[in-house]
Amino acid sequence: MKLTIVVPCYNEEAVLSETTSRLTRVIGALKEKGSIDEGNILYVDDGSKDRTWELIESFSCRNAGVTGIKLAHNVGHQQALWAGLEWASVHADAAVSIDADLQDDVEAIGPMVDYFSKGIDVVYGVRRERKTDTFFKKNTALAFYRLMRGLGGDIVYNHADFRLLSRRALQALVSFPERNLFLRGMVSSLGFPSAMVYYDRKERFAGESKYPFSKMFSFAMDGITSFSVRPLRYIAYLGLLFILISVLAIVYGLCSYVDGKTIPGWTSLIVSVWFIGGAILLACSIIGEYVGKIYKEVKRRPRYFVEKRTENLEK
Repeated sequence: MKLTIVVPCYNEEAVLSETTSRLTRVIGALKEKGSIDEGNILYVDDGSKDRTWELIESFSCRNAGVTGIKLAHNVGHQQALWAGLEWASVHADAAVSIDADLQDDVEAIGPMVDYFSKGIDVVYGVRRERKTDTFFKKNTALAFYRLMRGLGGDIVYNHADFRLLSRRALQALVSFPERNLFLRGMVSSLGFPSAMVYYDRKERFAGESKYPFSKMFSFAMDGITSFSVRPLRYIAYLGLLFILISVLAIVYGLCSYVDGKTIPGWTSLIVSVWFIGGAILLACSIIGEYVGKIYKEVKRRPRYFVEKRTENLEK
């Protein structure tokens, strides 16, 4: 059994040496145990501006088990991860995806491989708690998972992109044609036998987070609009609600006119105009998000271009 550990990287020079060391030890332990016959680390450099690619090439020269792909441009975490999984779907029996920052517990890879040996195609790495997250990040993440569930999205709570996929699951995943990638939802929709491995999430070993609030918000919007059309349906419900309110307002106005109680309603007029105007803009923005996704899909542009590969990587 050949295992590939896919690690997307963007400006990770501060942590890459330690990541390589820990993942190499995990692969060595799995070989000694007899769980795998071969194993390699596949770094995908997502257009880093620091020494990330130099380090990957240096590690690959000293260790045949370290390989790398350098993308020609920064295409984003999900696209970079896709590039690694696409390669693994051809060259590996199973692939584990994990971030380079070492917040996910590399020791959880062993139990994942054990599940794979029992015939499980998808093994999710699930955080027990979020002690290392700030109050804001913890609660916004919780709200996102609940919102996705409420909108019909089938995603695993407290699971990010730390998972094992069998070759069968990988090949099914890469057959998806869409360019707007939300891998957490896509993997859950495969339907193959799955299991969960729980672990404690750690502090980032070094460097800075590559997911500020703006990227987190964009990622959440991608997830919602990629896997649910309910927001569009809610716009229709909102329109019906405004029609009902307007009917009630008309009835009230006519009754007031008949009773001779009409007075200038400047405040109510201003409030209603601002409220309805804001609702219309919100509805237009939601529709625009879906139209934008259609625009990206119909162009069918390549997800990424490979600039370089390490010499020890199979073509």
